Amino acid sequence: MMSDDGVGTPIGFRYDEQYSPPPRERVSDVALTTHPHLFEVDPRLMEVWVLQQTFPNWDSLRIMNSRGDHLEWMHRHFAATVIAGSTLLAEVEAEDGGVTAVPPENEP
Repeated sequence: MMSDDGVGTPIGFRYDEQYSPPPRERVSDVALTTHPHLFEVDPRLMEVWVLQQTFPNWDSLRIMNSRGDHLEWMHRHFAATVIAGSTLLAEVEAEDGGVTAVPPENEP
């Protein structure tokens, strides 16, 4: 995103715009989202073991948008067969008699 100086001339890089992502929204106990379709593990769960880095917004979006290309490359080079996650889940559920483990809500 480029800034505008008010006269219509684009200004290249502004730190606050590039390093201030949109407000985070919690989507689960362990996941947050900032940009549409960009999910991340809650940094508080990792900060003890993993050094947290600040990424500019454009780099976060670049990484997110290239995940499909990276996965396709990995499949071409290392996978003899690609199996959908839904297929694996169906197989596990069939082995368990159709019962999936669901954590209890608000256990005392």
